[in-house]
Amino acid sequence: MTLLHSALFKSAALGLALAFGLPAQAAMPAQPTLHVTTLDGKTFDLAAQRGKWVIVNYWATWCVPCIKEMPDISQFVATHKNVAAIGLAYDDSELADIKAFVAKHPVVYPIAQVTLDKPLKDFDEPRGLPTTYLIRPDGTVTKPFVGPVTAASLEAAIGQP
Repeated sequence: MTLLHSALFKSAALGLALAFGLPAQAAMPAQPTLHVTTLDGKTFDLAAQRGKWVIVNYWATWCVPCIKEMPDISQFVATHKNVAAIGLAYDDSELADIKAFVAKHPVVYPIAQVTLDKPLKDFDEPRGLPTTYLIRPDGTVTKPFVGPVTAASLEAAIGQP
C-alpha cells in the first residue's frame, strides 16, 4: 500500500467514524492512571496497586455476561494475593440502584461508577461489555478483553496457576 493510499484510507476511516458519531480515540497510554471514588466512598488509585496485577473491569447492571463473570473475578482475586481488581459500573443508573445491584451480587473488590458522559481519561471507552483490562505489576496494560473473562483466561494472561 502506498503512502497516499494509506493516508486516504485513514482519512476515510476517520470520516466514517465522525459521520456515524463515533468519537476518534487516542491510544491509551502504556501506563494509564485511574483515580476513582468507590461506592463505599473510598478512593481507588491504580498507582497505589503497583506490585500487583490489577483487573480493571467495565460492566453494567443490565449486562448478563457481566453479571455472570463477576463471581469468577471475585473468586480469582480472593485466591490470588498478588491480584487486585476494580469494577467500573459503566452505567447511567442512579447510584442507589447500582449499590442495590452490588448488594445482590457481592464481590470482594471495590466498585466505582463511570458514567457515559464522564469517561475515564486514560482508558478507552468500552465498545462492548464486559471489557476488562489487565494491568501488570509495573502499571502497564497487558491486553484488553472484550467479553467475559474466566479464571483460566486470567491465569493464562498472568502466566501463573
